[in-house]
Amino acid sequence: MQIHIGAAIRNELRRQGKTNAWLAEQIGITPRTLQKIFNKQSIDTQQLITICAILHTDLFRLYSDLLANQ
Repeated sequence: MQIHIGAAIRNELRRQGKTNAWLAEQIGITPRTLQKIFNKQSIDTQQLITICAILHTDLFRLYSDLLANQ
C-alpha cells in the first residue's frame, strides 16, 4: 500500500470544510503551490508538521499505521 500524502491533506481539508485559499494563506504559500502539494505523493517533513499543526490533525499516523500493518 502506498500513501499519497498530498491527497490525504486535500481530503482532510475537505473533511474540515476549509478552502484551499484558507490553507495556502495559513502556510504562507500561493493556492497554486498548494495545488502542487496536493499532487505530490511525498512532501518535506517540516512542511507536513506545519500542515498538521494548522489542521490540528496527525497525518503522520498514516505512515505509522502502514508500518504497523506490515
